[in-house]
Amino acid sequence: MDLIIATRNQGKIGEIREALDMLGVVLHTFEEFSEWPQVDEVGQTLEENAVIKAEALRNHFDVHTIADDSGLEVNFLEGRPGVLSSRYAGPEEDPERNIDLLLKELTSVPENWRSARFVCVIALALAENGLRVTKGECLGTILPERRGTGGFGYDPVFQPAGFSSSMAELSLAEKNSISHRGKALREMKKVLEGLI
Repeated sequence: MDLIIATRNQGKIGEIREALDMLGVVLHTFEEFSEWPQVDEVGQTLEENAVIKAEALRNHFDVHTIADDSGLEVNFLEGRPGVLSSRYAGPEEDPERNIDLLLKELTSVPENWRSARFVCVIALALAENGLRVTKGECLGTILPERRGTGGFGYDPVFQPAGFSSSMAELSLAEKNSISHRGKALREMKKVLEGLI
């Protein structure tokens, strides 16, 4: 089964490649194509955006396509940044500015009020118009400052529940074992195993 990964985010590509390394599936990325359609994430939810991306790439290339949309939901901020996580500080999708804004909003907020969760939705758009969706989440806390250099996005300020490290201080294998995307991808792997 040929499967296009519908993202240009190298961090996501790496996590998806590791999680879906399986016989019968050949993963393809944007680097293999001379043209790559621009897809506007206009959905109101993570699931809507994942489906929009998967179906747009599937329709363009007529190949099975997998897409993810992920977000950070902070309880003190009533679920923000949520679906706007990658564009929280502006449309340029600058992860450093997003983290700066988040930490500014949580200045002087005590640790026990900094609970948060990462949420991931994976959409698989099949060439014959079928659609499968899986979800995963990872509970944790927002740290007062960045820690670690691994991962991407909000990983340096997210401490998973039960860990003393930030997500950015974990190895890729450790991160995938507990992360929202890792959980959603393990469920998607079961879906793919039933299709090949």
